[in-house]
Amino acid sequence: MRVKVISRPTDEFTRERSQDLQRVFRNYDPSLRPQEKAVEYVRALNAAKLDKVFARPFIGAMDGHIDAVSCMAKNPSDLKAMFSGSMDGDIRLWDIASRRTMSRFLGHQGAVKGLATSTDGRILVSCGLDCTVRLWNVPSPSITDSDDTSDGSPTPFAVYTGQNAYKAVDHQWAGNLFATAGARLDVWDHNRSQPVNSFEWGVDTVVSVRFNPGEPNLLATSGSDRSIAIYDLRLSAPARKVIMQVDMGEDGELFLEVENEIVDVMEYGWTKTNSISWNPMEPLNFTAANEDCNCYSFDTRKLAEAKCVHQDHVSAVMDIDYSPTGREFVTGSYDRTVRIFSYNGGHSREIYHTKRMQRVFCVKFSCDASYVISGSDDTNLRLWKARASEQLGVLLPREQKKHEYNAAVKNRYKFLPEVKRIIRDDAQTLPKAVYNAQNLRRTITEAERKKDERRRAHSGPSSVQKKPLRNRKIIKEIQ
Repeated sequence: MRVKVISRPTDEFTRERSQDLQRVFRNYDPSLRPQEKAVEYVRALNAAKLDKVFARPFIGAMDGHIDAVSCMAKNPSDLKAMFSGSMDGDIRLWDIASRRTMSRFLGHQGAVKGLATSTDGRILVSCGLDCTVRLWNVPSPSITDSDDTSDGSPTPFAVYTGQNAYKAVDHQWAGNLFATAGARLDVWDHNRSQPVNSFEWGVDTVVSVRFNPGEPNLLATSGSDRSIAIYDLRLSAPARKVIMQVDMGEDGELFLEVENEIVDVMEYGWTKTNSISWNPMEPLNFTAANEDCNCYSFDTRKLAEAKCVHQDHVSAVMDIDYSPTGREFVTGSYDRTVRIFSYNGGHSREIYHTKRMQRVFCVKFSCDASYVISGSDDTNLRLWKARASEQLGVLLPREQKKHEYNAAVKNRYKFLPEVKRIIRDDAQTLPKAVYNAQNLRRTITEAERKKDERRRAHSGPSSVQKKPLRNRKIIKEIQ
């Protein structure tokens, strides 16, 4: 008689230590689990609910300024360092880990409007309304100054004085050049007291400037005339631009004059860009924060149409910054909220706010994409988690795998109604003012949509064209 016996090596099921978990053998044959999709759906539903339950994004506030925080800058060489400038001319270096001031940079006699650091993190460039550009040596991370002591504060090793106030500054990603925005666009060198190049293209004031992370000689600016321009430092003239100029008609109506063409301003709305941020992983793309409550993502090769329109804010978007991963960006708005968007998503996935936080003027992602820092009108900097329900601290391997599994099942079933409703349910957490303004904007948008449909229905064939949202606010591209 022949007897078959199932035998397994003892090493497969014997624990090395008494604290080890007992190994479990599973058969993953789909035919043995007819309810597998139903079980995964329930797990996705529970994971979405737990994310809302454990959503505690706010970590802490950093106070010390005595006026509104107007600008911020990251230090590429120090993961936990953050620079901030306020409206009273005070510049501070913060340690995010301990949330205290490490150093103060005193010297500006007016509001600080722009901060930027060199690629190596050794030089800090600041500009402000006092018509000066100052260059500072960044102290070593080992130097820790007290919050209330001003002795031994760094002094600028170079001060450049201009004729007009400066609105923004940005440093070249690889090189010694930096650009300032004001009455015109000026390009400076560390070793020269005068601009090495200046650009003017019919703009009253240049509001913001950003260097391209992939091409060091390429930069983008936004102007007070609702224009976005692309400049190449290797050329003597700007490369590409979308420009709109305001003119007042005889009957009191507002018009735009674009290349000798008169266009009604009410058809396009007010779309001044407050800030620009390049995608670090896709250097040809950038996103603009606009006054019309939306953000517009553009491709530099085709500025006549936006790639994506990001909408959820109910007031002007003041600042924007991309995550180092290039997959999402954070925005700060005049409506006292901070939102996080996917780089190709039309709506935000997170909204952060507190009762005491006022109008948000500047936002930054941390260099490791784990945190978000915001500066607001109430003189405070606030530290947030990039993922509201993320667990802080060191995770065990089993915990890490559990979080990854929950994220995977949520991503798989995120389009089903119940899961989608829980993920997108922000009505209970929105401030009352934002909630009411959002409903009002939704009503206005729906009324405009119905009006356009009726206008097309009662007009001749092809006489009234439907304009997509992506190019509705774009009038003309000039090269």
